[in-house]
Amino acid sequence: MLVLEELKQINDVIKNLAEFVQNDEAIKPDFMEYLNTIGNTGFQPACFTYIFERNLNNKSILALYLEKNKDLSNSEQKIVKALIQSISSIYEVKRALQNGFDLNNIINERTYSVVSLVKMTAFRGIGAGQYVVARIFKMDDVYYLLEISGVLPSTRRDDALRYSVAKIIQNPELVYLDNPEKQKEIEDNVKEIYGKFIEFFGKDEVVTTNKFADDLIGAFNDYAEGGEKIEYDDKIKSLDTYKFFNVSEFNNSYDNFLENSLGGFSSHKDEYDVAIIFDEELGLYAVPFFETFNKIFENPEAVENAKACVEFFLNNDKFSANIIKRIASRHDNFMEVVNNLLGTKFSLDELLQHYKSRYLENKIFSSTTVLYKSKAFSKTLGIIEEDFEKPQLEGIDLSKVGRNDPCPCGSGKKFKKCCGANL
Repeated sequence: MLVLEELKQINDVIKNLAEFVQNDEAIKPDFMEYLNTIGNTGFQPACFTYIFERNLNNKSILALYLEKNKDLSNSEQKIVKALIQSISSIYEVKRALQNGFDLNNIINERTYSVVSLVKMTAFRGIGAGQYVVARIFKMDDVYYLLEISGVLPSTRRDDALRYSVAKIIQNPELVYLDNPEKQKEIEDNVKEIYGKFIEFFGKDEVVTTNKFADDLIGAFNDYAEGGEKIEYDDKIKSLDTYKFFNVSEFNNSYDNFLENSLGGFSSHKDEYDVAIIFDEELGLYAVPFFETFNKIFENPEAVENAKACVEFFLNNDKFSANIIKRIASRHDNFMEVVNNLLGTKFSLDELLQHYKSRYLENKIFSSTTVLYKSKAFSKTLGIIEEDFEKPQLEGIDLSKVGRNDPCPCGSGKKFKKCCGANL
């Protein structure tokens, strides 16, 4: 098929998708509610976001479109299936071309030559050095530019990096999506660090409280980086009673993530259990209320807010299907208790398909594992360190500061990771 013919077919399919969400009896009410919820952002951008980001009954809008339009031609089906694999990210514009752009995906670290679906006059003013929030997709070895929903000048590089990290936290798989070399790098790293985790703890899971979780993670990180194995028995603590409650510090905002990643679990006011788990397949997790979740299946009535805890683990997209399987494998009554609490009749497979289908259909490493193999995250940490104004250390005898003590500059880091790094 000629490129111009293909462009026309792609645009026709996109037009049909827009008409579909506006007219389908099952989807239209949800689409109208979505428009009302997000406010006046413009119909076309809102429609694009809805089509590519929304799920109904655990199915994407694109999948529903295929399901409800069995008479699509082979070429139309091919286009929709290609759209399902589209890549939304933030890109640095390397070069403006006659019919598109050379774009470097900051998140997955690949550069793409993309063909625009509209005339380039629509992107007048966008050039090399700028950053764009864009969606692209591949068909017949050609990458097409679906949309540009935001533009940042070259002077706002820091904002572009921060946005990238926010996207990674939300969807870790974006780091290695369409980049098999990066995925292999992460897989190799998981294997290596898993071995070190077993060496350090003697098992793949340890449970303590939030007041000591940061110390345990820090001790392991030091060991994994080539340090000595230190005693950690005094950091393993248990609770007298287990109950689930809302922790105000848990939310998905980017600013909150940065703040808590620097302060850690120990900065939280209330006390709760935290499991540090190394999943052999998906990497390192720090899981709040893991032991509380486990205790529910020993005696549901003994755990306060048991139903809310089960819902927390099922609905939280940061907990993989493997985390649920880990608990289920320990308790023969797992599904009986879950179904009683939720008023459902799921099998384990049905439960996972309903709540964790994303993890069943894709290999999604933990956010922690992926972040530390991300150049965008490394650069963002550099920005944070550059922005942090350290107080003067005059009058402080640094020789008396232990390497594992908090740095006297107030950064929140260990001395050996901060002002003592070069001593």
